[in-house]
Amino acid sequence: MTTRILNNKKSIVITFLLLMIISAAVQFGVPVNHDMVDFLPDDTPSIEATDVMNEEFDGAVANTRVMMKDFSISEALAFKGELEAVDGVSEVMWLDDAIDIKKPIEMADADTVESYYEDDNALYSFHIEEGKEVETTDAVYELIGEENAMSGDALDTAISQKMTGQESMNAALILVPIIILILLLSTRSWIEPVFFLTAIGVSILINLGTNVFVGEISFITQAVAPILQLAVSLDYAIFLLHSFDDYRKETEDPTEAMKRAMKRSFPAIAASASTTVFGFTALMFMEFGLGADLGLNLVKGILLSFISVMIFLPALTLMFYKWIDKTQHRPFMPSIYRIGKHVMKLRIPVLLVVLILIVPAFLAQSQTNFLYGTGGQPEDTRAGSDSAAIEESFGKFTPMVLLVPKGDLAREEELVQELDDFNHVKSTVSYVDTVGAGIPPEYLDESQTEQFFSESYSRITLNTTTNNEGDEAFNLVENVRDTAANYYGDDFHALGQSVTLYDMKDMVEQDNTVVNILTVVTIAIVLLVTFRSISIPVILLLTIQSAVWFNLSVPYFTNSSLVYIGYLIVSTVQLAATVDYAILFTENYTHNRKRMGAMAAIKKTINEKIFSIGVSASILSSVGFILWATSSDPIVSSIGLLLGRGALLAFLMVVFLLPGLLLICDRIIEKTTWKPNFFKGK
Repeated sequence: MTTRILNNKKSIVITFLLLMIISAAVQFGVPVNHDMVDFLPDDTPSIEATDVMNEEFDGAVANTRVMMKDFSISEALAFKGELEAVDGVSEVMWLDDAIDIKKPIEMADADTVESYYEDDNALYSFHIEEGKEVETTDAVYELIGEENAMSGDALDTAISQKMTGQESMNAALILVPIIILILLLSTRSWIEPVFFLTAIGVSILINLGTNVFVGEISFITQAVAPILQLAVSLDYAIFLLHSFDDYRKETEDPTEAMKRAMKRSFPAIAASASTTVFGFTALMFMEFGLGADLGLNLVKGILLSFISVMIFLPALTLMFYKWIDKTQHRPFMPSIYRIGKHVMKLRIPVLLVVLILIVPAFLAQSQTNFLYGTGGQPEDTRAGSDSAAIEESFGKFTPMVLLVPKGDLAREEELVQELDDFNHVKSTVSYVDTVGAGIPPEYLDESQTEQFFSESYSRITLNTTTNNEGDEAFNLVENVRDTAANYYGDDFHALGQSVTLYDMKDMVEQDNTVVNILTVVTIAIVLLVTFRSISIPVILLLTIQSAVWFNLSVPYFTNSSLVYIGYLIVSTVQLAATVDYAILFTENYTHNRKRMGAMAAIKKTINEKIFSIGVSASILSSVGFILWATSSDPIVSSIGLLLGRGALLAFLMVVFLLPGLLLICDRIIEKTTWKPNFFKGK
């Protein structure tokens, strides 16, 4: 196989480059979905409720609010017509939809009035059509001017659509020079980093192009997957070319040197890729489609990187290896460090510290204050300041809609009265509120009743004063559903942003258990096969999983909120991406252990491998921190911060904790490993 690859090197390079060019072109035709709700399964209660309302009613739940300052009632009514005329805007709701404004508003319910009009400020809620968020919000901004305010989920989606692509480019522009610098410090040729980045860059572009067969990708995948693929799989290229460099010293024939390098590096690269692929595959078992979408793209990416490194990179290197020879420079940093003996002096204190902290970290990492949506926009942006201004004038506002069977106005009135008494329900909008249960709807014109009734359902809108999510919001969702069930059994539907996030919370918490178990089990199987040992997989997983728990517990101890999707993804990605450090260390240790005692083998391994592990960790950590620094999206930013911190923690655990565990468990490892052939002396 190696001979065939190297004999057809020109054809292989041309083929890969053509695939790259085609993929680079078609990837611009892949739609990017910025709405997390679309990734919930169709049988989710809130999604079923939305489908029912879309079938039964013309309008949809409001996803945007606009506040106009210093408006009279007549001006506010006139502006409502202007807002309705904007393309993409529908179901504009204002005070005239809740009360008869021909009568003095002083006679109306104060809470109802204050939901729409207070201190000469008018607040409108309306729906922006999916797919038109950017152009519609731009048009609304132009209509309302700088002095007025807009907020809502549609605006958040529009901002995400505008920023994700640009921020990914910004991250790449910062990241690539940093990676080149790290690689230059760790290699002996000015051109070698170009070979590394070319091999992985080709696989990244091909991966992006293959998304055309997927149909669409999430904005999280667009922002995270290419950069994460680069960081995780760059090691494969480094390992192959370093092996090639070693064999060039043993033979003058570059082709023979590459053959040996491919054979030597294949098992290690395959093992490394396997743990990563199986870890990322676990994400594909999430019911929440966002994780499955990212998991599929990362699995494709790692497999394509593996193919590129084992086929394209050898062919490319043999075509241009003279460039490597001509651009040699002296090493900027030593590859071997004499620090093994110093590290081993710390093994007992490190083990004690980890033993003391691991239980609190494990408990804390699941007790963080989680967010299930995006958490809103920063206050130093217009969207953030607008949202704060609207909340200051009108308070928090999260509309919720109930669809109940049509026909029994007396029962509906009882339900509405009970809902009205809830602490966080400021007002309700329904037929029995606006018209009255005593007036049969048959006596009225259809234009007066169509917003309340369909053929089968009666619609009740609740103006609630909770955030979109959190304990108050989720308790209210439960109370509303329980109350509606008391009146109608299962024959009702609830929908709205807080209801959707409640369902998302339920789903991703279940996903968390499934994904974590699958990740650990599949990686354990790969380690079991790789090391032919029962104890080594336990030791390696304990080392990296400890780093994961320490990483994810930081938000709890710093009293900061964490986007749950980021938590779920990183708990898998960090384990899958950084277990390679432990594999590399342990492989070298077991190799040295065949020729020397345990302590000597550990010290030698630390001296030889701390540099290469440090290079890998610094690249992955740089990726994470740059994503965190450059992204305005809370999910992407949280994934970046957790990934950056997680890579550093994994490096520290592999360097300081793993050696102590291997030394303490040396006898157990020998007895539980098939044909270890350990050195018998001291």
